Order: sequence, then structure tokens, then C-alpha cells
Amino acid sequence: MLSFQAAVLASTAVMMSPVSAMTKAAPAPAAAAVEIGNFTFKAPSLTVKPGTTVTWTNGDDIPHTVVSKDGVFKSKVLDTGARFTFTFAKPGQFGYFCSLHPHMTGTIIVKA
Repeated sequence: MLSFQAAVLASTAVMMSPVSAMTKAAPAPAAAAVEIGNFTFKAPSLTVKPGTTVTWTNGDDIPHTVVSKDGVFKSKVLDTGARFTFTFAKPGQFGYFCSLHPHMTGTIIVKA
């Protein structure tokens, strides 16, 4: 009887192993961050892979924006502590600036 139970347990484990392999979680999407402070983007040039979500966080005590030079993305006005995120799906170079303070600039480089 004991050997029958062992055989049943072994066959169950064999049948379940493909299921556990299929249910493993997909890797989390990549993420990157740019802090805004003292009228600058603290990572003025950032290189990421396609599919990466970039989050800009305003650490200044005055409002800022994040606007791409080619119109791909545009934040609302970000007050202190506010965030803006954008996911870069395709390779390319994306220059951006603060529309309230145009001397503030940065670039996101997306490479496969």
C-alpha cells in the first residue's frame, strides 16, 4: 500500500511540474527615475531599454513640467513631490525640458 501511495505522489509531482513552470511570474518591467531639484533634472542623460518606465519626481519647492521636444510626452504642472511617468516602448533619443524653465533640459536614450 505504501509503495502505491508513493507512486501516486511521484506521478502527481511529475504532472504538476509543468504547471508550476507555466505559472511563474513574468519579470517586472524595468523602471528608472529622474529627480528634479535646484532647477535641474538630476539625471540629464539617462540610457534605458525599450519597455522601461521613467518616473520624474519634483523635489523643488516650485512647480516644473516634463515635456518632450518632439511631442511624444507632456506632464501636467508638477508641484512639490508630484510625479510623472512615461514608458518608452521604442528605441530612440528623446530630448525633454521644463516648459516653465526652458533652460532645464534632459535626454532619455532608449537602446535595445
